[in-house]
This record gives sequence, structure tokens and C-alpha cells, in this order.
Amino acid sequence: MNVVVIGAGASGLMAAITAARRGAKVTILEQKDRIGKKILSTGNGRCNFTNLAQEPQFYRSENESFPWKIIEKFPAQNVIAFFLELGIYSKNRNGYMYPHSDQATAVLDVLRMELERLHVCVLTEHKCIQIIPSKKGFKIQTNQGVIKADKVILSAGSKAAPVTGSDGSGYGLAKDLGHHLVPVLPALVQLRCKENFYKAIAGVRVNGTVSLYLDNACVAKDTGEIQLTNYGISGIPVFQVSRYAALGLYQKKKVTAQLNFMPEFTEKQFHDFLLNRVKSRPEKTVEEFLIGMLHKKLCDLFIKCASIDKKKQVGTCTAEEIHRLEKLIQQFEVEVKETNSFEQAQVCAGGIDTTEVQEETLESRYIPGLYFTGEILDVDGICGGYNLQWAWSSGYVAAMNATANG
Repeated sequence: MNVVVIGAGASGLMAAITAARRGAKVTILEQKDRIGKKILSTGNGRCNFTNLAQEPQFYRSENESFPWKIIEKFPAQNVIAFFLELGIYSKNRNGYMYPHSDQATAVLDVLRMELERLHVCVLTEHKCIQIIPSKKGFKIQTNQGVIKADKVILSAGSKAAPVTGSDGSGYGLAKDLGHHLVPVLPALVQLRCKENFYKAIAGVRVNGTVSLYLDNACVAKDTGEIQLTNYGISGIPVFQVSRYAALGLYQKKKVTAQLNFMPEFTEKQFHDFLLNRVKSRPEKTVEEFLIGMLHKKLCDLFIKCASIDKKKQVGTCTAEEIHRLEKLIQQFEVEVKETNSFEQAQVCAGGIDTTEVQEETLESRYIPGLYFTGEILDVDGICGGYNLQWAWSSGYVAAMNATANG
């Protein structure tokens, strides 16, 4: 059986290896000059290749039950065992799995070695222009000629980080064959906000909770290190809720984020904490009163937003003034005007509509012998190794089924 895999990202490489292990003759078509470029940038160059904590809600799709059915067929423990066999001894950081060397290059190296061992034909700088089904399989038109296949696995990625090769061209190939897209939007991305004070707080990192609202309804929240930039907000908790911001903006909804810079307190606990702090040192100025709680740049912003004289003794502040500070620190609201671009996004929300794909096999419901893997589908995971887990699982499942009758 002749299997052609279009795209040499994580899911494509897993698909190629799995199909070759099952006896198929496998060819990979990659439009860039090297394979696996996106793998090298994952986990800040350390490659967080999966996570031991696995739950259905860590994977997002318009078709909510779809991703988990695939993850269950090749779960995290299988991924760890797969890489151990290839030579990757893994390191566990609170469930986040990395190669012990902390080098993403090691992950790509062992995948490349396995491709060579299995005699997989890797053709770089081959851009796929059209997939043509026929009675005897497929003809794939590339910029370097026609390639024939019995089965095709489309692993061409999304539009996120196009410099790595995932430029969205796979969507066009699927649409030409009758498939439809759930709107493709940046995910795991920074948020740009409307307010004009960001340059004054740029560079501040603070632990907090980000709650995202669409038309005043909270749709997602996450806690972790918030990074304040000169245009808005970033950091892991922002990334985790960003897909919902992108969707809300696409739907023309009002998108706001509420930032809680003291999430370890309930509102009442924080109120009591501040009052005790006032009673303890009533002679301090408002500016001095906040020192030791939060970054000075943030303190200056809160005092300004609360319209309080920073030289005023805190013991003379009214209850309303203290309440304004409380609210600013625990319910600081910003309006999101846009996400950063696909160039900055780690993944995309949206993609090929999964209702048009067999949920057990990842085969097209329209074109027998055509399979989909990875980010090209309407599936995205949260930060923490989940998007790579989806890549490995979907690549494995597609290849197993593509070669089932071969």
C-alpha cells in the first residue's frame, strides 16, 4: 500500500511512522526545506510533548465529544512509551512531560531517525497544489510534479506560526474536496486591549486570575502568571482563554477581561485584609500603604484609577476610596479589541468541521481513503502539551485506519 502524508509536522511524522511500521510504503510531502520545524519551538525549545493530566475539557472543538474519542485511542502513556522506544527518556514536571535533555531537537532527531530506519521517503520543498481522487486512489499535484497514492493523510497544519510551514494551505485542499471550515481564529495568543495605560505597566508579571467575558457573560477563566505588555495582556492564563476572546470578537460581541491580582483572597477576606492594614499603619500615605503587596507600577496605576491623592494618609481615606482600591485590585476590567495575529498564535481554533470526518477513524465522510490529522481539524488544546498530544493521537489513529486493509 502506498500512503502519502502531506505535511511533516508532529501529526504527520507520527502518521508516517505508524503507517510504515504497518508495512505501507510511505512518502511525506513537506513544503518547507526541513521537516518538523514547529516541534522545535514547542515548550520554549524544550518540547513539552504531552501531559499526564488528561481530561476531555482540555481539548476544544465545536463538536465537543470528538477530540476525546481520538485521545483515548492513543493516550499520554502510549506517547511516553512510543518516545521511550525511540530513545527519549522523559522528565516529569508536575505532569508536564519533557525529554530529559530539555531539548526539542532530541524529539525531532529520534523521529527523523525512525523515518530513516523505516525507509520513509521524505520530499521537502514539495508544495501540494491539488488532491485528485480517482478510482485507483489519488493523484497529488505538487509544484514538482504528480505523485500517486492509495491513501492520503492530510496533516498540513493550521494558520498558526506560518513561518514553520502551517500557512493554512491545507484548508484549501480540503475545501476543494467538499469539506467546510469552522471559522479559523488565533488561539493560545496574546490579547490587545483598548486602554491607554499599558506602556506604564509593560513588563510587569504578576500571579492572578483572568476571567473572560463575552457581552458580560463569563465564558472562561484561568489562574497563573499574567504578563502585562505595552499593548495589553499575555501569559499562560491569557493564552488559555484567548480562543474564546477570538471567537467573541469574530461574533462582534463585546469582549472584556477581568483581572484579579489577589486571587488567593475572597472579596470579604481581601476587604478585611486591607482594613487591618489601614489600622496597623494609618499614618502611611496611600502610596506607601500598597508597597509590599503588588508591583509599584501596578500600585501607581490603581491609585491613579481610584482618583486618590497618593500623598494622602491612608487612615483618612473614606470607605468608598478603600472600596475603589479593593475593586481595582481584584476586579480590574479591560476591554479586548483584538488578538495578536496568526504569526504570534501557538495554535488555531477552528478548522475542518469534524462532523464531516469519521470520529473513530479520522477518514473523510466525503472522500474514501482521505484522512485528517492534527491542527487542520477543528480541535485545539490548552497550554501544557495538549496540542502535541492531539497531534500524536490523531496521527496514530489516522495511520492505523489508513493501513487497516492494506
